[in-house]
Amino acid sequence: MSIAERSTEEFVAGGELGRLDWPAVRLRVRGLRTGFIVNGAHRPIVSGVSFDLLPGQCVAIVGESGSGKSVTARSLVGLAGPGATVEADALEVHHEDARSFTERQWRRVRGRDIGFVLQDALVSLDPLRPVGAEIAEALRLHRWGDRAARKARVLELLERVGVPAPAIRARQRPDQLSGGLRQRALIASAIALDPDIVIADEPTTALDVTVQAQVLAQLEAMKERGASIILISHDLSVVARLADHILVMRGGEVLEQGSAERVLAAPENEYTRALIAAVPGEATRGRALTPGAPAQAPRLPIGEPVLEARDLVKRFHTSDGTVTRAVDGVSFILHAGETLGIVGESGSGKSTTAKLALGLERLDAGDVRLLGREWSSLPESRRRVLRRRISVVYQDPLSSFDPRWTVERILLDALRAESFATAAERDARVRELLAHVGLGEDALPRFPLRLSGGQRQRVAIARALAPRPDVIVLDEAVSALDVTIQAQILDLLVALQRESGVAYLFISHDLGVISHLSDRVLVMKDGRVVEEGTAEDVFERPQQPYTRELIAAIPEFAPGADSTTPLSETPLSAIPEGNA
Repeated sequence: MSIAERSTEEFVAGGELGRLDWPAVRLRVRGLRTGFIVNGAHRPIVSGVSFDLLPGQCVAIVGESGSGKSVTARSLVGLAGPGATVEADALEVHHEDARSFTERQWRRVRGRDIGFVLQDALVSLDPLRPVGAEIAEALRLHRWGDRAARKARVLELLERVGVPAPAIRARQRPDQLSGGLRQRALIASAIALDPDIVIADEPTTALDVTVQAQVLAQLEAMKERGASIILISHDLSVVARLADHILVMRGGEVLEQGSAERVLAAPENEYTRALIAAVPGEATRGRALTPGAPAQAPRLPIGEPVLEARDLVKRFHTSDGTVTRAVDGVSFILHAGETLGIVGESGSGKSTTAKLALGLERLDAGDVRLLGREWSSLPESRRRVLRRRISVVYQDPLSSFDPRWTVERILLDALRAESFATAAERDARVRELLAHVGLGEDALPRFPLRLSGGQRQRVAIARALAPRPDVIVLDEAVSALDVTIQAQILDLLVALQRESGVAYLFISHDLGVISHLSDRVLVMKDGRVVEEGTAEDVFERPQQPYTRELIAAIPEFAPGADSTTPLSETPLSAIPEGNA
């Protein structure tokens, strides 16, 4: 039995981990408790987290937003935040008791012994200075080498994490780098002093599948060199690729933990089973993702074309005078009741294609027709009449809502073009929209900031449905959501389509979501469509090398047969907190 398996067995059998005296244990956590003082009262966020971290091991902490994952990670390095209280029965870094560390002692540990990789590299890196200077700063603060040595070390680190042309990239600011290069630069900064513990908090969220694969490859290489990794993620496919040991958290508590193989193949907790069942992909096509979801209505037949794009071209002029074709000859036809998925890496032209279809960007060439009529060639004054026939749902609805408006006002504004005989009829339509997306009347007086991410996305969908459109464009509409909330939204979209026959143009970098939801798929690269066909053909019989590369880059996730079949018909939202 391995150390990881032994510690898991002790946790399950004894209620808490026994003390492991192997000198190999780099981080020992027992009974970690973190809370915050809110309005004079103590609010617990993390309760009783326990695990060991060993050389060359990856311990993953998974769960929904608000489960306590990130607070746990930050508590382990003295970064829980102002107003936080952190207690533990044991918190040892290299057998040194860290419970009484001062901020000065934590600064000594961070970077040297523990590296921290955050989710959003664009925010985490200083936007005003080159990434090379940022990496060198981590070395300077720990008095590593002289200036020449630090410069050489920066280039060595960038090369190690797979950044091409490191001498050039080191001189560039974060906004001049792609998402993948920024994330790798952040990893380089975190490992500058070769810490043997690395905490990676959602390091691949919102990255396209190929960039995600590159970042995961770097983390795997660190493991192979003997580094210990704590991975915080809600993406079980990523966890399945890296983790040796998994903790499943909900409501600040660990509901289940054990070896990755055991937790993913034979989960014991109902909540863990629901998490695994909610992961979309080829195997889930045609079935609901949420336990207890009502049976899906029969599918409406595919209807007439509702959106047609012919040879779309969009050029952008850059500051250095060059011209880039963001979209180069893209054509497609979307039918009523159909979902057309568009996939590709960042910069492939997906979102620009969506904006062209919506009439939000001016075409340089080509034509878009809506419901068989001219659309892209019309002046905006004439397009306005047809606008209600095509709606949009964005990745971050919060940025598209007026934060001063309640949910009721947001929906009333979306209905402004509709005519109602009485105010009572109009109010009834607002409540009908909320019911369609699974929200109650109690949401009406609330402001967007007071809603969860999943609730906001439901309001965004209700707003898109308000004018009874024939087409809804969804641009990365579920990519920032937890897997369980994502599952609920995807089930909702399927149900709405089967009720109304609405057509979806679904833009995403998540191939699992596209495979689950789409009837047909367009694969884009460098502004062009390189492959198209049914979802089954594209994912099971890809013809183009690029498509095969994309599919090969998807982290493999093959849970045990029982884990994808929920043992209870209880909806996920009804599973009580702390259920074990």
